[in-house]
Amino acid sequence: MVDSPGKGNGANSSEMEQNSYEEVEAQGRLGLARDSEQARKALLSRPRFSLRLQIFLGNALAFAIAIAIAIALVASFHRVEGKVRFLEIVNDYVMEVEQARRFEKNFFLYGTNLSDAQDNVFSAETILNRNGEELAAILGPGWRAQMLPNLHRYQQLLEKLTPQEQTGRALGKNERGLLQNQVRIQGQQMVSAALALLSKEKAALAEVLDRSRQLMLYSVGLLLLCMALSAYLLGSRMLGSINRFGQYAHRIASGDFTPITPTRRYSDEFTQLALAINSMIQELENREAVLVQSHKMRAVGTLTAGVAHELNNPMNNITLTAHMLQEDYANLDDDERMEMIGDVVGEAERAKKIISNLLDFARESGSQLEPLDLPELLKETIALAGNQIKLSGIKIDFQASGNLPRVHGDSQQLRQVFLNLILNAIDASSKGGHIQVLVLPADEPNYLAVKVMDEGAGIPAHILPSIFDPFFTTKGKGKGTGLGLSVSQGIVAKHGGRIMVSSQEKEGTTFTVVLPVTTIPAELGHQKQV
Repeated sequence: MVDSPGKGNGANSSEMEQNSYEEVEAQGRLGLARDSEQARKALLSRPRFSLRLQIFLGNALAFAIAIAIAIALVASFHRVEGKVRFLEIVNDYVMEVEQARRFEKNFFLYGTNLSDAQDNVFSAETILNRNGEELAAILGPGWRAQMLPNLHRYQQLLEKLTPQEQTGRALGKNERGLLQNQVRIQGQQMVSAALALLSKEKAALAEVLDRSRQLMLYSVGLLLLCMALSAYLLGSRMLGSINRFGQYAHRIASGDFTPITPTRRYSDEFTQLALAINSMIQELENREAVLVQSHKMRAVGTLTAGVAHELNNPMNNITLTAHMLQEDYANLDDDERMEMIGDVVGEAERAKKIISNLLDFARESGSQLEPLDLPELLKETIALAGNQIKLSGIKIDFQASGNLPRVHGDSQQLRQVFLNLILNAIDASSKGGHIQVLVLPADEPNYLAVKVMDEGAGIPAHILPSIFDPFFTTKGKGKGTGLGLSVSQGIVAKHGGRIMVSSQEKEGTTFTVVLPVTTIPAELGHQKQV
C-alpha cells in the first residue's frame, strides 16, 4: 500500500515531463511556422512594381523622348526649309532688280532696253506676289509695305521715261539729269533693301542651322543619358537582387535557415523567388530536424551497449536482494527487512537515472537557447558516454580553465555535438588509449574553445578537406553514415561558432569547437533581409 502512491507519482511525473517536452517541441515548431508565415505576409503585402513594368516604363520614357526629339528636329528642318525657300525668293527678286538696273544704265547711256528694265521690274513684282505666303511667314503680314512701295516708285519713274522714248523727243539736260538721279537713287534703295534682307536672312539661316545641330547633339546626348540611366537603375536593381540571393544561398548552405523578409518598398519577380526560397528553407529545416534526430538515435544505439552493461549491475543487485528477502523473510526482523527494501529502492533509482539520462538525450525537443556553463555541459556529456568509455577501456582527461564565461546556446544540440566528437575519438583510439577534453578561452576575444584530442591513427591529409562533407566517413562499412560531423558543423554554425580539425597521421586528431560567450549571443532567430 505504501508503494502505490509512489508509483502513481512517478507515472504522473514522467507523464508531465513528457508533456513538457512535447509542449516545448510544439512551441518551437509553431514559432518557426509563425516566422515563415509572417515573412510570407510581409513579402506579399507590399505594392507591386514588377521588373517587367520597370522595363516597359524605361522603354516608354526613351520612346517618348525619341518622339519629342523627332518632332523638334522635324520642326527645325521645316524652319530651315522655310528660310532656304525665302532666300531663293529674295535671291530671284534681287536678280530681277539688278537686271532692271543694268537695263536702266543702258537706257541712260545708249537709249535702249527701257522696256526690258520694265519687264524685269514686273517680273520682280510677280515673284513677290506669287510667294506672298512664304514672305508673310518670314517677314510677317506687313511685308508688302516693306518691299512693294520702293518697287512701285521705281516702276513709276521708269514709266515717266516711256512717252519721251516713243515721241523721240530728247530730254532736256536738267530734266534728264534730275530724272536719272531719281531713278538711280530709287534703284539703289531698292537693291540695298533687298540685299540687306538677304544678308539678314542668311545670318538667320546660319543661326537656325547651328541651333539644329545643337538640338541634334543635345537630343542624342539626352536620349543616351536616359537609356544609360534606365539601364543602370534596372541593372543595379537586378544585379543587387541577384547578389543578395547568392548570399542567401551561401547562408542556407552554411545552415542558416531563417526566413527572408522584405526591406524594399515594392515587390517584383524576386518576391516570388523569395517566397519559393522561404518554402525551401522551411522544408530544409524540417528535414534537418529529422536528420539531427536520426543521428541522435544512432548515437543512442551506440550508447545502448554500455547502458545495458551498466544496468546489469543494479538489476543483479535487485534480483539478489529480492531473492534473499523472499527466502529469509520470516527470519528477518523489521530493521533488516527495511534495509533490504532500501537497497532495492536505491538500485532501482540508480537504474532509473541511467535510463533517464539516455532518454533525455534521445528525446526530440524544440530549440531552447539559454546561457550555458560549458565545462558543466562537457561533464554531463562525458558522463553520458561513460559506459561506452568503460567498455572501450579508454581514459578521458577533462580539464577546464577557471572563471570561464557562459556561452549562449541549446544544451541538447551542443551535447549532441560534443558526444559525437567524443564517440569519434573513442572509435579512433585503441584500447587503453587516452583522450583529452579541454575547455579554455579561444584565441579570439569573447569566444570559448572546446578541444577533443585523441591519440589515434590520425586522418590522411588528402581526405582532411572532405571530413565535414555529408555522407563522408573513414569508418568501415556499416559502422557510420558520414553525417555526424556534417550535422555537428550545422549545429555549431547556428550557434554563431565554427568547428575545425587538425590531424597528423600516427599522432592523432584534434577537433576544436569555438563558440561565442553570452556577451555576443548567437541570434538564431534573426531574419535575413531582402
